[in-house]
Amino acid sequence: MLFSIGLLIVFIFLAYKASPVEKQEHAHVHGAGQVGLLAALALFGVDYFTSYYYATGEMMHALHPYNLQEYAYIAVAVIAFANIAFGILYMYALGIFNEGGGSFTAAMRYLGPSISLIVAVVLIQDYVFTIVVSTLSGADQLLSLWNAQASNWWLNFGIAAALATMTWFLTIRGRGESAQIVFTMLGIFVLTTITMFIGLMIAQSRGVAAAAEFEEVRDVSLWQAAYHMLVASMKGLVALTGLEAMSNGIQFVIDEDAGFVQWGKRHLPKLNAIWTFYSGKSGIGRFVQTSFLFYGGLTSLLLTVFAIHFNVFDGTYGRTLVGNLAFIGFGQFPGGEILFWAYQILAVILLGAASMTAYQDLQSMAWRNVAIGEIPEVVVYRNPKGTFTRPVTAAFLAAILIQFLLQARTSAAVPFYGVGVFLPITAMGLAIRKHVYTHYSGKKRKWGGIAATSVTVLAALIFLGQIVGKWEEGGWVVLISLAVLILIAHAILISPVGYRTPQDIHRIVREKSRIQGTMGNIAEWQSLLVQGYRYKLLVGITRFAEMFGVQRPARFEPPIAAGTFEEALETGHHHRPSLIDEYLAAQPKESPRLGGAPRESGPPDETDLN
Repeated sequence: MLFSIGLLIVFIFLAYKASPVEKQEHAHVHGAGQVGLLAALALFGVDYFTSYYYATGEMMHALHPYNLQEYAYIAVAVIAFANIAFGILYMYALGIFNEGGGSFTAAMRYLGPSISLIVAVVLIQDYVFTIVVSTLSGADQLLSLWNAQASNWWLNFGIAAALATMTWFLTIRGRGESAQIVFTMLGIFVLTTITMFIGLMIAQSRGVAAAAEFEEVRDVSLWQAAYHMLVASMKGLVALTGLEAMSNGIQFVIDEDAGFVQWGKRHLPKLNAIWTFYSGKSGIGRFVQTSFLFYGGLTSLLLTVFAIHFNVFDGTYGRTLVGNLAFIGFGQFPGGEILFWAYQILAVILLGAASMTAYQDLQSMAWRNVAIGEIPEVVVYRNPKGTFTRPVTAAFLAAILIQFLLQARTSAAVPFYGVGVFLPITAMGLAIRKHVYTHYSGKKRKWGGIAATSVTVLAALIFLGQIVGKWEEGGWVVLISLAVLILIAHAILISPVGYRTPQDIHRIVREKSRIQGTMGNIAEWQSLLVQGYRYKLLVGITRFAEMFGVQRPARFEPPIAAGTFEEALETGHHHRPSLIDEYLAAQPKESPRLGGAPRESGPPDETDLN
């Protein structure tokens, strides 16, 4: 027992000492809420890293009832290949779209505002379901301690709601504190997981017996087996949100070289191409995404090997797959029961913390959606610590409601979560493909186009596979929900709520959101582009109505031209006034408002961010 306690103390100490600390002086240099490499790894990677606890379990659960678990390595290979392919896509894209927005910004530049709006809606759904799935999975891991997984849905719901509440509270307190806590827990997770796998190898060498068969095996045909392999592959791929998360949330990252890049430039100048690739905030984001390349495939492989060897899966002995393996692995050490309990409790906390990735990206998307006219303006408010608290709170409440409506069934939420991942990845692939054909020639254009097309096709196939593979679990409902959300998004846009004047856009972006520089210029460009799209929709509706004799004059004047993405980018880099700044400067000054400007539009002072 003393051995296990001592080991835990050492792990906690090492993880805490390595965790990032947000110093007060950094807020004045970088802005409140801006994070470095270690903090970015924690906040934007925790959702991806903690998929370890449920992705392989979901994959094996699709195979084991049909005695197909021996073929799980095919699904693992698909997962590993997809991780690498999509990881490279997003690492490349981060050099082009390094001002945040992810596939939303990429789609806006190359695919048009209509596709961009669809991507925005899907991402919002995906982030909310990230909170739902991660917290429900945390409840499953906690109940595994008492062999009571899925025993009472009210109990699962209560635990999941408590986890969502905890992460909501940590998020609104600011990124600095959140990153330090999450990084410490991730450090403990890495060290204890290595210990667990060492224990599993010891158990294997000692000849620890496999579990007895708990489920009745059903015979399937060859086509049914192929279908279940597809289902398994799709379920194991649910964690690729981390790539979009980092690309979307890059706006919250410090624009400076990480410590290892600074050291490399000084001591290993011959590797300058590597250091350049990992320089600045894009480099920090790429480093985080690099850690994703092999993680999913490696962890899925290790868990699959030991799950098959010991014949343990989700539901065996009332535990999750990881819970069963942890029980066996830690059981090989003195006082291993303490390590098992600590590991499961850590899993609960980390899965709850995975919600923080969603909360960070919701903030990144929310103020953009407000600026373009997709969300009412009241939603955007940024506190002195740099956090957009209102979208975080709205997502938290929505997640609690969904958990209740689904009766805390994790499997019922997974289809909505998984499907929403791959439509944005497909949009990013299409945007990069168009970028390559626009900016390159010769062999670069040829091979770059082939690579981008291949990744796009893969993402599209997986998107369709997510729907087909989860059809019986609600995949068909996802199609309906996406269609309804897209229609609602367009209805909001063409309503009076979606109307934005240049003054409105400037106030939302520069004053309320406190976004300056290139990022602010791009956001204004996006907003003007969507307002132009809104005007075209209204004109089209008016002309359609005229075919039936309904005369309805246009209510507003055409919006000012948005210009091009390149113009917005160049203006930001050269610190020239943006298009909206020039427009507003040419307008006559308005009379002061009674009572002054709104409180939440006050001067940004030292909390101003780029």
